[in-house]
Parts: sequence; structure tokens; C-alpha cells
Amino acid sequence: MMMEKRKMVMCGVLSLLGLLSAVTAFAAEATRVKKSQVTVTKVDSVARCSYNRSPAYNLSFASAIFLMMAQIIASVGSGCFCCRKGPSPTRTKWILALVSFIVSWFTFVLAFLVLLTGASLNDEHFEETTNATSYFCYVVRPGVFCIGALISLFTVGLGIVYYLCLNSVKQNVSAATTTTPVNQGIAMGQAQIPQRVEDPVFVHEDTYMRRQFT
Repeated sequence: MMMEKRKMVMCGVLSLLGLLSAVTAFAAEATRVKKSQVTVTKVDSVARCSYNRSPAYNLSFASAIFLMMAQIIASVGSGCFCCRKGPSPTRTKWILALVSFIVSWFTFVLAFLVLLTGASLNDEHFEETTNATSYFCYVVRPGVFCIGALISLFTVGLGIVYYLCLNSVKQNVSAATTTTPVNQGIAMGQAQIPQRVEDPVFVHEDTYMRRQFT
């Protein structure tokens, strides 16, 4: 029972962090810097692109933090693959957990870099070019934060999968070890009834002699 509650709490925490990461990433997509918001100034042969800080900066950074928290909690809660104590899950679940673990770290790094890169491009900064006649002000392409949000959800989903696979065997093992065998520790035997011993009857010597001669 305790193991089931622990699984529910862990899955709830991971799901919440994954949703927070995705929601903040989608919000960053909606508030990212557009081309129309970039200020361009030209001085002689130099063109400068000035960027104001957008709300997408904080939102994208928060999304990366939520994703990192979910990944760390899933990894710590599942334990190390090579150092686990006690019974192991079935071979199929172990392989599924291992594949999910490896892929989740790959997608985590990808989503984390996408979100941090998007955050840096939405911070207050400026860029200069020596050619004032042909210049280009870089902004985050549409859909980048949406891709980061989807990869974040996929990463958290994989974390839940390998956590459940690695902890699926503990419930059965704990139930088996806590069940007490029937009649354990009960001594079986027949009830012993003490035999009744009657007290000896004393007869006077004269009475005994009379009985012998009669």
C-alpha cells in the first residue's frame, strides 16, 4: 500500500513539473521578440540591432528549470541501474526502463539547450554589423519554443515510464515477505491429562487380622 502511494505521488510530481515546463514554454512562444520589435540604428557603415528583454526570457528559463527538476527527481527516485539492491524487474521491463532512461537524457539535453538558447535571444542585447546596406537582425524562429515544450513533455513521460518499470516488482516482493505462513510458530501436540492417583487407605491391624480368619 505504501509503495502504491509512493508511485502515485512520484508520478503526480513528475506530471506537474512536465506540465509547468510545457505551459511556460508555450507562453514563451507567445511572448517572444518579433522582428517588428527590434530597433535598428545606422551610424555611418555600421548597423545596430537592439533587443529589449521580453517576458519569454523568464518564461523560457523557468521552463528549463522545471524540466531539469523533473529529470533529476525521476533519476534519483528510480535509483542507479548497476547499484540497485533487492530483486530486479523482469527482463522486458528492465530493457524498456534502460532504453527510456537513455533516450530521456538525450531529449532532456536537446530541450534544455533549445530553451536556454531561446531565453538568451530574448534577453536585452544588441548586435552590430559592418555592412549597413545589407543586415539581418536575428530573432527566435516561430515554433522553436513549441518544439521545446513538446520535447519536455516527451522527456518527462519517459522518466515516468522507466520509474514505473524499475519499481514494478517491489509491491509483489513486499507482499510476499510480510505474509505469515499458516500455523507458523504453533506447537502441535496432544493434550496430556494427568492420571488421578487415589490416596492409600490405612486399615487397623486388628481389623485386617479379623478379615483373614473370617
